[in-house]
Amino acid sequence: MIKVNGQEIPKDAIEYELNRLIKFYVEHGMTEDQIRKELPVLRAKAEQQAIGAKLLFDEAARLDVPVPEEDIDTRIEEMKAEVNGEKQFMEILKKRGTNVVELRNQIKVGRRVDKLIEKITSNVPEPSDADVETHFNEHASEYGKGEQVLAQHILITPKSDSSDDKFEALGKIQQIRKRIEEGADFAQEAAAHSDCPSGKRSGGSLGWFSRGMMVKEFDEIAFSLPVNGLSDIVETQFGYHLIFKNDEEAASEPNLSEVFGQVRDFLRHVRRGEALSAYVDELREKARIEII
Repeated sequence: MIKVNGQEIPKDAIEYELNRLIKFYVEHGMTEDQIRKELPVLRAKAEQQAIGAKLLFDEAARLDVPVPEEDIDTRIEEMKAEVNGEKQFMEILKKRGTNVVELRNQIKVGRRVDKLIEKITSNVPEPSDADVETHFNEHASEYGKGEQVLAQHILITPKSDSSDDKFEALGKIQQIRKRIEEGADFAQEAAAHSDCPSGKRSGGSLGWFSRGMMVKEFDEIAFSLPVNGLSDIVETQFGYHLIFKNDEEAASEPNLSEVFGQVRDFLRHVRRGEALSAYVDELREKARIEII
């Protein structure tokens, strides 16, 4: 349990920060395997960020940072557009047990913090071209593009660890493989039978992935298959898989021109983060933080 000035930070606030961290590092090249290894460190960092977020929310409220009503109106209209109209928007609010007045207040609270952060980071200098080039040269290996595979899969998960249930699942996937060999469409079979959400969502497509992003048994087969190849049955901790390899890309050397914007965004994020951290550190010194 974590308390800031006597108020407990909800667990979902920490999970939110953890998911944000994971998304950021994935977008900047960290593999799923690396994330799993670093998860304890990332979770500890998420806890600290949740504390910082709480301090910022409280400070923004104390300062009563002004938020124009037009900002709230704009966000409401964006949300309506995202759910295809006002009718659906109102139905969603009703299902969540809230209303427009409460939602407007939530948006105001969030925008108040956004504006505080904008003020804190307003004087942070933009990374220069030279800064970007220097960082790239020092971290070039982090921006290289590794070997990648584009693949679909079908997963059949046994109902339990019993021999009978495993035998039943194995028989089911053997029949699926036979139908595919005889000409059945892999995507249709995935949509009809796969226990992975990717089946119904995208015909079993996993998109492009690099080495180390999947469990070892799956990874080895996916990268060894020829393009347009269908695997034998692959057993992993999740059950029995069939893999169809759609395409592959060889590893490539890092190229500054291709990742220039990505590097600049990263440096901008780091610099603003440093300014924000310094501000939050000042708030921490005045706060009562309890980690129980």
